[in-house]
Amino acid sequence: MKDIQTQEDLFLLVDEFYKKLLSDDAISYIFTDVVKIKLEEHLPILVTFWSQGILGTGGYTKNLTRIHVEVNEKEYLSPELFSIWLNHFYNSVDENFKGEKAERIKTQALSIATVMQIKIAQKKN
Repeated sequence: MKDIQTQEDLFLLVDEFYKKLLSDDAISYIFTDVVKIKLEEHLPILVTFWSQGILGTGGYTKNLTRIHVEVNEKEYLSPELFSIWLNHFYNSVDENFKGEKAERIKTQALSIATVMQIKIAQKKN
């Protein structure tokens, strides 16, 4: 298995990841009912986000924290949901890639999930 090297690799990763999320009833409602994402619009944004962090390409300009805090205002993003999200993300990486960047993207995903949960908890208080 190869490591993550290109934006095409990242597209494959996020596409596989969202297939898992959307087929899991425990979390899919966040994307289909609460946020109602349009996958064809959402996937390129995610590729840009991960490409900036993993490949150093730049280009992501949205406020990731604010987006998730706003979603949480509509529907509580529980620690269980973050755990499901991380599990699907890790599996999507491990099923398709192996190497330094594959490990780095999993570490970044854990960091993001942790920060988001802290920000959401702070908003509740």
